[in-house]
Amino acid sequence: MSADEKKPQPSAIEVFKNDSEYLLGDIGTELVDENNFFGKGSVQLLKHHGTYQQDDRDVRGQIQNDGSKKRFIYMVRTRIPGGRMTGEQFLEHLNLCDEVGNSTLRITSRQALQLHGVIKSELKSTIQRINSTRLTTLAACGDVARNTMCCPAPFKNEIYDELRGLTDEIAERLRPRTSTYHELWLTDTDSGEKCLAGGNTEASITGYQGDDQEPIYGRQYLPRKFKIGIALPHDNCIDVYTQDLGLIAVLQDDRITGYNVLVGGGQGRSPSAAKTFPALGQKLCFATREQVVDIIEAVVKVQRDHGDRSDRKVARMKYLIHNWGLETFKTKVEEYWGGQLTEPDPTDVYGHEDHMGWYEQGDGNWFYGLNIENGRIKDTDTMKLKTAVREVCQQLQPGVHLTAHQSMIFTDIAEGDRAKLEDILIQHGVILSGEISNARLWSIACVAWPTCGLSITESERALPGMIDQLEVTLDEMGLADEKFTLRMTGCPNGCARPYNPEIGLVGRAKNKYTMFVGGSRMGNRLGFIHKDMVPAEEVVPSIVKLFEYFKDDRQGEESIGDFCARKGNEALLAYVDA
Repeated sequence: MSADEKKPQPSAIEVFKNDSEYLLGDIGTELVDENNFFGKGSVQLLKHHGTYQQDDRDVRGQIQNDGSKKRFIYMVRTRIPGGRMTGEQFLEHLNLCDEVGNSTLRITSRQALQLHGVIKSELKSTIQRINSTRLTTLAACGDVARNTMCCPAPFKNEIYDELRGLTDEIAERLRPRTSTYHELWLTDTDSGEKCLAGGNTEASITGYQGDDQEPIYGRQYLPRKFKIGIALPHDNCIDVYTQDLGLIAVLQDDRITGYNVLVGGGQGRSPSAAKTFPALGQKLCFATREQVVDIIEAVVKVQRDHGDRSDRKVARMKYLIHNWGLETFKTKVEEYWGGQLTEPDPTDVYGHEDHMGWYEQGDGNWFYGLNIENGRIKDTDTMKLKTAVREVCQQLQPGVHLTAHQSMIFTDIAEGDRAKLEDILIQHGVILSGEISNARLWSIACVAWPTCGLSITESERALPGMIDQLEVTLDEMGLADEKFTLRMTGCPNGCARPYNPEIGLVGRAKNKYTMFVGGSRMGNRLGFIHKDMVPAEEVVPSIVKLFEYFKDDRQGEESIGDFCARKGNEALLAYVDA
């Protein structure tokens, strides 16, 4: 074998995973040492357990009490399939954010919850308390199939019942089987018994029988993270085309006959590496309800065995499909599944709902969608949002569903309690969903600065001020009622899915952004770069110029995304730079 033909060496993270004995590594030893941080290998393994080691970048370089130049803190993420949880589970997360976190709770763009600001000494007890509610942090992060997404609307009918059931089945099929999680986080320190709070053993909760082998993931798990979501044709609220594997329900006579399986979506890119790019999923096949979970497992195993393990920049499944071609990938999936895949159905997405405001559930009760700006639940001087949602949960005892737009839905509200729910919100200064501008309602942002170690610049802390400016100008232009998706991230990794909305802002350098336009509200079209290295203070004026052109030259009910796609960037630049 020539030097050019040598097999690429695995990345350092692959070595850590391989040598970790199913995600254990040195975590157990380092968890109880005197340091307030973990070593390099453990930091990578910890992600699979649902936590990221971070530091407060606002104080980076300042000498801390222990003499270090970093204030190490931890983000803890809870995996919540379909974003569905009880009010009691949600309340415990609110308790945790006050008792061990930074007093805020954050809803992610994948229907999960994050605690921020947890210190190392509180990690084990925090994870134990989350598990005591019958939720888990296992596989919320890391190189595994992460939180399975599904439409959060709690409608009571056969279609939505099936979606929820399938979501749970996928999540269960693809959860890691390693015992390490229980050994590290759920073992009673005094007795050594592996149990969950409430006296339930791990076997009674998970069916785990003590075998450390991973039948799906193997010793090294996946080459990179893997995302799954289920959408309805009339409601692509979970952004199905951005998933590594997406399912679009195929409907006939108000029932689901099966699913179109999409593969190869993914948002991340590295501007300095031309080999990286965002991608939308491609239709692989049609699958019946009886077939679909087995086909999903086959797809995951193909990525496990053939995804790139030498370069994490190109380790997502989208690159494997790009290199092989869809037909070759399909043939390999058929080999793993053991049958011939059926051609996709013509069904595609054609609608996108936000589920905000009041809706009848279909069982005599109602649900209320509450917009949470950028997913951050906190109290401020002017709006006691955290206090308000706590009181709603305590007084009305609803279910809580989380949306892919970082908002929340209170479920199972009796007709007689609707006014009470609104009164609680209003009394605490919370703006009702029907009073929020479309610009704000349809925008999301990633966490970015100061806690995300990958962020280049601001996102969550910058977008609200930009929306403030945009609201005023659009109102003056008579475009306040215009609906458009606007997403912002602090780096090109794209956690808030900025590459397929109508307007996307991606951190490029400190206080500078790449502006993407021309995507669609349906999420089935990628945007293109309109301007690069746009200073923060020029972002809103640049957007306003696009809307000026849009107002002057739109066709019919054309959206801003469709308008930009039709015009193309040459025409857009000619107008905005004139």
